[in-house]
Amino acid sequence: MTTTAQTTRTTTAFGALIGAGVLATVAASATTMAVATVGRAAGVSLDVSGAPIPVSGFGVLTAAFSAIGVLLAVLLARFARRPRRAFVRTTVVLTVLSLVPDVLADAGTPTKALLMLTHLVAAAIVIPAVARRLAA
Repeated sequence: MTTTAQTTRTTTAFGALIGAGVLATVAASATTMAVATVGRAAGVSLDVSGAPIPVSGFGVLTAAFSAIGVLLAVLLARFARRPRRAFVRTTVVLTVLSLVPDVLADAGTPTKALLMLTHLVAAAIVIPAVARRLAA
């Protein structure tokens, strides 16, 4: 009986974690596309190395990397002693590291700033939403 109750609670916790992660991913993807659209409308180029980044590309990459973050959260929930703390620390470091290619990109300063802003916006949406679902 205890095993069944524990399994049900664990399954529910993983389901809530994944659900929160999916919702945060959708919100972050839509928001980064909106930020890119507003930036482009304000005259910021979305060209890097002479090639334009499509607005949809912001959403696709946000979704892909957010999904990796949710997978990381699931693994930490299973194996880490303090999953929330480990998740927040790890994802903050990864967010900072994600800014490095933007700084080094062959693009103007406004474009680099816009790219970095989209990373920070996505992180500000996904990290807290997922972290709330992890055990402290």
